[in-house]
Amino acid sequence: MAIQWFPGHMRSTQKAITARIADIDVVIELLDARLPGSSANPLLAELTGHKPTLKVLNKQDLADPERTQQWLAWYGAQPGTRALALDASDAAPARRLIEGCRALAPQRGGMAKPLRVLVCGVPNVGKSTLINTLNAKRQAKTGDEAGITKQEQRITLADDFYLWDTPGMLWPRIAVPQSGFHLAASGAVGRNAYDEELVALELLRRLQQPYAPLLEARYRLGLAPAALAALSDEELLEAIGRKRGAVMAGGRVSRQKAAEIVLNDFRSGVLGRITLETPEEFAAWQVAAALEDAQRAARKAAQKRRPRP
Repeated sequence: MAIQWFPGHMRSTQKAITARIADIDVVIELLDARLPGSSANPLLAELTGHKPTLKVLNKQDLADPERTQQWLAWYGAQPGTRALALDASDAAPARRLIEGCRALAPQRGGMAKPLRVLVCGVPNVGKSTLINTLNAKRQAKTGDEAGITKQEQRITLADDFYLWDTPGMLWPRIAVPQSGFHLAASGAVGRNAYDEELVALELLRRLQQPYAPLLEARYRLGLAPAALAALSDEELLEAIGRKRGAVMAGGRVSRQKAAEIVLNDFRSGVLGRITLETPEEFAAWQVAAALEDAQRAARKAAQKRRPRP
C-alpha cells in the first residue's frame, strides 16, 4: 500500500513558501525526532534552495536518545545546516532556536537588518506548540490532528527577529514507502489516506527487534524479547488486541481496535522512547526508491518506443 496525502491547502502552502523564500534568511525545519528522515520534506529542500537551515528534531523526549545523537551528527555534517533536538513544551531548550538562527545568519541583526526566519514542517510535528512556547502565549492553534494550521502567520519574537509559521506540508508523492508508513504512524497523514491496521502492522514490524522489551513492558504478553520478536506482525497485533480487551462476540480479536490501540500508544509516547529509523536505514531506503523510480521510468520509455500494431 502506497500512502499519499497532499490536499489542496498544502499546494497553497507550497505557493506561499515559494513567494516568501526570497525574503527569508534562515529556514527552520521541524522534524519528528522519532522519524527524522521520513519527516524531512524533499519538496521543502527544493523550494528553499541554498538558504541556511536549522534542523530541529522535535519531540526528542519521545525518541531513542542514542538514535537522536546519530541523526544530529548526520544532519550537522551537511553544509549550511545546524541541528538540535528539543521538546517544544520546554521553554529553555526552545530559546536555543534563536541562537541557532543567529549563528546561521551572523550578518543579520538589529532593527536595520532584522533576522527573518521561516518555520516549516510536516503536519502534527509540533510547530504550533513550539511557537506558543517561544512566544510565551497561545498565539497558534494546536491539536493532535494533521492540518490544524491552515494559514501563514508572522510572529515577532524579538525586535529584530521575525518568525513566519507555515501550515504543515507533505509532498505530492512519497517515494520511500517506509516514510509513508512512518508518517502515518506519527499522525502526520490525514486519517482518510491510510488503513490503520496496515500501518499498525508495519509499525509493529519496525518495533519488534530493537524495542521488544518496550512492547513487553507495555502489553505484558508474557514473552521473552526473542520470542516476541519471532512472532509475525499479525500474531503480535492479535496478541496485543486480546490482552487489551479488543475482543468481539465469539472471542475474535478486533484487529481494527487493536491497531488503534497500538497507534495511539506510539503517538502518545506510552510505549517508551522510540525512533523508527537510523540514518543508514533511511539512506538505503532512498537508494532503493530511486532505483525503483528509474526502473519505472525505463519501463514507461520502453512502452512508448514499442511500435503500435
